[in-house]
Amino acid sequence: MATKREIIVSTTFTVEGSKIKEYRGLVRGITVRSPTIVQGIFGGLKSILGGTIGAYSEMCEQAREQAYELMLDHTVQMGANAVLGVHYDASEVVVGATEVICYGTAVVLE
Repeated sequence: MATKREIIVSTTFTVEGSKIKEYRGLVRGITVRSPTIVQGIFGGLKSILGGTIGAYSEMCEQAREQAYELMLDHTVQMGANAVLGVHYDASEVVVGATEVICYGTAVVLE
């Protein structure tokens, strides 16, 4: 069984030089995040002044990383050694809170 760090992750549906031995199914990682008070204050000020809102970018990157790690956890649970066709999606759950999902197809590569 592969560990999280041994899992091959690709946005494509094939891995050159490897053959898919078995499909294990959909794997996903989901997180819901909202900005911290500090991120909200700095983000609000920056939105007034214009430009890149670093505090919000940081929050989004943390959410993507957490969703990715949760997807890898799910992949290990499924007994796969690769995830193909990986995508991210995000949607607002309630005002100020965003759901981020990272998902793909778990497979066993030869």
